Amino acid sequence: MSHHLQCPGCAACALSASAADLSEMITAADRNAGAGNEMARLLTGGGKSVPEPGRKLDIKNGPYKRLVIRGTTVIDGTGAPPNGPMDIVIEQDRISEVRTVGHPGLPINPGARPQAGEHEIDAEGMYVLPGFVDAHAHIGFPQQGRHGALAPADYIYKLWLAHGITTIREVGSMNGLEWTLEQRAQSAAGEIAAPSIEAYALFPISDAIALTPEEARKWVHDVADAGACGIKFLATHPDTMKAALETAQELGIRTCCHHSQMSVARMNVLHTASWGLNSMEHWYGLPEALFDDRTVQDYPTTYNYQDEQDRFAEAGRLWMQAAEPGSPRWNEVRDRLLELDFTIVPTFGIYEASRDEMRARRQDWHDEYTWPSVWQFYQPNRNAHGSFWFYWTTQHENNWRRNYQRWMQFINEYKNHGGRVCAGSDSGFIYNLYGFGFIRELELLQEAGFHPLEAVRAATLKSAELLGIEHEAGTVERGKRADLVITPENPLENTKSLYGTGAIRLNDETRQAERVGGVQWTIRGGIVHDAKQLLADVREMVSEARAA
Repeated sequence: MSHHLQCPGCAACALSASAADLSEMITAADRNAGAGNEMARLLTGGGKSVPEPGRKLDIKNGPYKRLVIRGTTVIDGTGAPPNGPMDIVIEQDRISEVRTVGHPGLPINPGARPQAGEHEIDAEGMYVLPGFVDAHAHIGFPQQGRHGALAPADYIYKLWLAHGITTIREVGSMNGLEWTLEQRAQSAAGEIAAPSIEAYALFPISDAIALTPEEARKWVHDVADAGACGIKFLATHPDTMKAALETAQELGIRTCCHHSQMSVARMNVLHTASWGLNSMEHWYGLPEALFDDRTVQDYPTTYNYQDEQDRFAEAGRLWMQAAEPGSPRWNEVRDRLLELDFTIVPTFGIYEASRDEMRARRQDWHDEYTWPSVWQFYQPNRNAHGSFWFYWTTQHENNWRRNYQRWMQFINEYKNHGGRVCAGSDSGFIYNLYGFGFIRELELLQEAGFHPLEAVRAATLKSAELLGIEHEAGTVERGKRADLVITPENPLENTKSLYGTGAIRLNDETRQAERVGGVQWTIRGGIVHDAKQLLADVREMVSEARAA
């Protein structure tokens, strides 16, 4: 048996044990843990290393029989420009009315307003957006437990909610599909303070539990019966993956894939998209589809995939080996993916440290918001996934900067030609923190060429479409689930204002720099969460964890 199916930038594939270690770890129980739980048993040591689940809420602020948000400016998620002032009426967990109540600069006519509610929010001068959908999220990662106490789920949930994230696509359910589905049910019932959870099962990737095509078909049926919303793939035999994708299509469950470098020579995104794959994560498999003067990546002869600095360093040269922008091959691949209605979730933010490690390490929020074991997990370590800073050089960073330029160009063109691009953070790795990393993703989409409204749409409507919940979420519309973000600053003018740490602005009256913004309230399913209080809770949790 060999274990070689890790891939950079993906949580689920971070099985960093040696082949001998895995031989001892994998037991009959691992093989028979239940569909969707196999890899979790490996990653968690048989379920021993999972986050503390979300705590039951003692007090809930909603849903209310009638909640009215007054006088706000609405950014509705469709790409339409801001509009206001408007009043929004929420009955229980649904938006029942979105009403224009005046014009900017003029007093609001009381007669134009909806009747009073059981509870009201004065949002005059503020902005309302649809709740954000993080299309690539993980509720922690077991390997962080090697460095101290795992962060509890509440810590992660509160960081997400504090940044306006009301839905996550949990790609892999590394704590186990069963564990994740329990959290999903509790969130849906409003029993815990958490986003809505779309749970994707992780397709078995270890050689020890590799599946044949027939076994794969049965496995897909089993995870669908268990309640999985979708499946996350990494690396497997092409025949097996094709069989699994075909079965998923038949059953109507969704699929995504991080195309591992250990398998991409046999199947890039053109292959998997043609077999029915719904979305690709990150960018692996796309440059390989764009090769026009080679068939494999230009690996140095001394390359070793198990050495993560090798892996990430060479990944930083990959886009420059692909076809030139505007070339026949470039256009051919773009147009074929468009034809297949394929979705790309680039997760720009998870690789950003590769082009500026110092910036990533010194981000404002680490001091107060990064959990101790998560921080230790980020540090250079040959036995921790994504902690590959063994001797990261100026040349590595320059390579990655050039990588980003071409990668972003393709993503922006894909969007401009009608392709679906979604916002996902993959937070919890490589100095990328939950919540904060998602807001950074919105900034990076704009660096790629997206208008701020397009970035918001990628984070709301487009991600809702990817999850198949666009009739429930993704826009501020009558009949939709009451998932909303209320913020005092205009996020189109300055996306940095959405960070929990706010944006720095000079106060011309005091002549002092001050922090402004941050989300004020996040409404998830009609339940109102005070984002500032959530952040205060997180700071206290981190402080206590550091003192322990």
